[in-house]
Amino acid sequence: MKRSMLFLPGNTPNIIINGDELGADAVILDLEDAVSPAEKDAARILVRNAIKLMKFENCEVVVRINSLDSDYWRADLEEIVPLKPDMIMPPKMSSAADVQTLDSYISELEGRSGIENNAVKLIPLIETSLGVENAFKIAEASRRVSALFLGGEDLTADLRCKRTREGNEIDYARKRLVCAARAAGIDVYDTPFTDVNDDEGIYEDAEYAKSLGFTGKSAISPRHVAAINEVFSPSRKDIEYAYEVMEAIRMAEEQGRGAIALRGKMIDAPIVARAKQTIAMAEELFLTGGRQR
Repeated sequence: MKRSMLFLPGNTPNIIINGDELGADAVILDLEDAVSPAEKDAARILVRNAIKLMKFENCEVVVRINSLDSDYWRADLEEIVPLKPDMIMPPKMSSAADVQTLDSYISELEGRSGIENNAVKLIPLIETSLGVENAFKIAEASRRVSALFLGGEDLTADLRCKRTREGNEIDYARKRLVCAARAAGIDVYDTPFTDVNDDEGIYEDAEYAKSLGFTGKSAISPRHVAAINEVFSPSRKDIEYAYEVMEAIRMAEEQGRGAIALRGKMIDAPIVARAKQTIAMAEELFLTGGRQR
């Protein structure tokens, strides 16, 4: 389970070499926006070698490739896919056809490399108005698609509006992506909070993203990782209540009762489902027994 995803420029060896120790559940090695055209080839080789030589035992590895309208995306995939990263992040995905173009080429590269089909997953980066409107079609375009990812900066440029701390301008896009991803049965990740010095703001932004249903959130600074991990982890209170729910259901079944109340509220199927999700998340994060928050 990925709560936090940290962008690392693909042309910064001193940062990438420490990527495994920055606390993020996944690092996004960036070959696109963070790299100038003159450095594309060097960055691609650096990222390739980093994946090949570093174990990245404490986090998953995502590689953001260059967009389909560039001259670089095929070379990016040819270097990276044979190393079997956890996910490829293609930017500016606006249609199902975009995803299928990538799916076809990755399948070809997997075959050449002796990798099982669909081993390399996709996390399409949605950062255009057309992409937002086509979010569900993009999510369902390929079995490779394991999550959607919102890119707020490019999206607001496309919408011709200002990116603000409050984020009202991307509220529709956030909700649209969450609904599309959940309808497709996949995860969904929120755009970074870009003010690296606003410690209160990152908590507020992450809390709001969680309240909408996002799986986790991305960051452009290691400084934000701890806040994101905290917000998207179940609290001690969450875990204790989840176990109370499951115990109440067990007792009801033993007593042959079809319904039961806990703390004055009837326990129904959605509450049980949320309790199971909380316990599963806690166990995956080694938080069983709770963490004070």
